Amino acid sequence: MALEDICSFRDTPVHPKWFPDFDFEDTAAFFHMNDLCNFGLRRLVKSGTNRGIQLQCSKPTLPNSARFHRRPPMPFPPANNSVTARRPFPLSHGTTTLAFIFQGGVIAAADTRASAGGLVACPAVHKITPIHSHLVVTSSGSGADCMLWERILAREIRLYQLRHRRCLSICGTAKLLSFMLHPFKGTELCVALTLCGWDKEAGNADGAMRSEDSHSASPNRGPKLIYVCSDGARLQGDVFSVGSGSPYAYGVLDGGLRWSLSKEEAVSLAREAVFRATHRDAYSGNSVDLFHITAQGWSQRKREDLREEYYRDMERREKIVEERRRGTASEGSG
Repeated sequence: MALEDICSFRDTPVHPKWFPDFDFEDTAAFFHMNDLCNFGLRRLVKSGTNRGIQLQCSKPTLPNSARFHRRPPMPFPPANNSVTARRPFPLSHGTTTLAFIFQGGVIAAADTRASAGGLVACPAVHKITPIHSHLVVTSSGSGADCMLWERILAREIRLYQLRHRRCLSICGTAKLLSFMLHPFKGTELCVALTLCGWDKEAGNADGAMRSEDSHSASPNRGPKLIYVCSDGARLQGDVFSVGSGSPYAYGVLDGGLRWSLSKEEAVSLAREAVFRATHRDAYSGNSVDLFHITAQGWSQRKREDLREEYYRDMERREKIVEERRRGTASEGSG
């Protein structure tokens, strides 16, 4: 069990003085049953509180407890580890999340479809979660794992703020999350979070930023974009796209992303990238959520249905085809 691993309660039998009237040689089945119920005490923990002194534990008297002493041996030896139930079918995770830095701050966008293999589990999930006033995270991977670790991260950041009377920096937050996730490397934990934030000390009073000189003069201030995954890896950059639709999103971002984009252009580029990804990736779709992070904090745009973007794109294509036909007709008549 995971609790046994954390508390170092494995591979050592219970001390006989704890339960003097138990026959430990004939109770393998009993302790195997306890393992499944999370009662497997198997090691005396030595710490600063007990200093190696044997704990005085008393065995509670249960009604009809004599039958446990006469339990017949099991026909097969108990397993050393708990049994892991297999899923009836493999679940393929899919999503499209992206974020990039431009002269007006940080843009974070994501689709809203939660998929479980070929099943659309939910068409209206939130894949961008605010952590505090100047930090949001985009999530991809297992939905339950992402929700849990987002809550853990928000709790730790809030506790840090209460203890130190200031917010932890974006880089410090990424490092904390990486350290918390690294012990789970090699397990089935599936979490990929992109931290999109702004350190409040950066820039001037109105939040305007200078060009590359601002980044070189204050590398630990201003907009930050850091990717952290469940094996503890931590990467910092200016543009990230994560999920099954990321190759299609990168194709749009690489062609249109510039530092000098205006806010409207950046929003349009992010929406276009998510739309193109959902158009080609079956595991992404439905709607798009979009956040804009500046020195004043984050702001969220109204959720937009990607079907409307699809119809607008079809109208643009029809206009282009019509213009080409007119041009060809005019050339033929001339």
